[in-house]
Amino acid sequence: MTQPSAPDLRTRLIHHDYRPPAGFEAPQPAVHKASTVIFPNVATMRAREWKDKSSYTYGLHGTPTTYQLEERLATLEGGRQCLLAPSGLAAIATVSLALLRHGDEVLIPDNAYGPNKALAEVELRHYGIRHQVYDPLDPADLAARITDATRLVWLEAPGSVTLEFPDLPEQVRICRARGVTTALDNTWGAGLAFAPFDLAGDGELGVDISVHALTKYPSGGGDVLMGSITTRDEALHLRMKLTHMRLGLGVGANDVEAVLRSLPSMALRYRAHDAAARALAQWMGTQAPVAQVLHPALPGSPGHGHWRALCGSAGGPEGAAAGLFSVIIDARHTQAQVDAFCDGLRLFRLGYSWGGPMSLVVPYDLPGMRERATPHLEAGTVVRFAVGLEAVEDLRQDLAQAMERAFAG
Repeated sequence: MTQPSAPDLRTRLIHHDYRPPAGFEAPQPAVHKASTVIFPNVATMRAREWKDKSSYTYGLHGTPTTYQLEERLATLEGGRQCLLAPSGLAAIATVSLALLRHGDEVLIPDNAYGPNKALAEVELRHYGIRHQVYDPLDPADLAARITDATRLVWLEAPGSVTLEFPDLPEQVRICRARGVTTALDNTWGAGLAFAPFDLAGDGELGVDISVHALTKYPSGGGDVLMGSITTRDEALHLRMKLTHMRLGLGVGANDVEAVLRSLPSMALRYRAHDAAARALAQWMGTQAPVAQVLHPALPGSPGHGHWRALCGSAGGPEGAAAGLFSVIIDARHTQAQVDAFCDGLRLFRLGYSWGGPMSLVVPYDLPGMRERATPHLEAGTVVRFAVGLEAVEDLRQDLAQAMERAFAG
């Protein structure tokens, strides 16, 4: 029998027989990159199961790296199962596409993250899925809008841009009594300000799904786009996981590595962002151009009592809040002046997103974002600040100089 010749060098470099010894361990998890996953034999290929994370079949369905981040995020939010998505919006879309069908209806708070509303207004409508917008500060309005066709209610605590904090436990009670699934955008709370699956502290009341834009605090660097979907319900998780699979959603291993690296410091960073934002929000409330300050942890802000009840004991006696606040510049000042104020800031940079080390500012056209009247808000222009990790006094001086230039006289 003819003996096979030694493989060519090119072949040996691909099919090398060296395997590193087992037992290596370091503070940071290993980064596993793969599209193809190798099987030892056909029987194993046919027997492996990816849906329960007991094995590996294809890179899109999970690697040791993605499994580790999913498990840590489930722990963070108090859930049992987690899915990773390419962005926070992709996570939102996955939930809606998994749970809604032609003829169904979804309810969304009027102050929700804008792209979630746009998804319902355009994409979901194409599939024959209706939506209604409800008043997040009025649980009775939510209850009145639930119909026999309502399959999903989106919650947000607090709302986007204007940061009204709803009576989240009551909203969940209303939906549960009607048998409607609840999905919470928990990016602001980040799993730190309150426990989304244990709103009453007795383990009996919680949302069904928590969606988190990992782009923000879990990443912490302003350089990663990623989202997560966490739940305690195994059947609900599987339903969303199969939609996730059919949509072909995946995340890059290096991005997962970045979040895994940042996750241990998130609680420390969250507290630092929180303390700085509160200090600056309180100071802005003393400035003449400012008609109203919107920060859930400050008395007088819409829904402050609900924030106090849910978040007031998290992280210490002062409670917990994200490093965001908005102000309403008095209506006597023109849009041009507000724009000049934002342009005049040197440390606060113009840009979307938040949760990174750099402070950001964005002016908003609120009437164009809301379907309902907002009597709880003063007249004027809304400006949102995402406070980073710079020195608070430097940020205060930056705000002061920009206001003096823009609103003098």
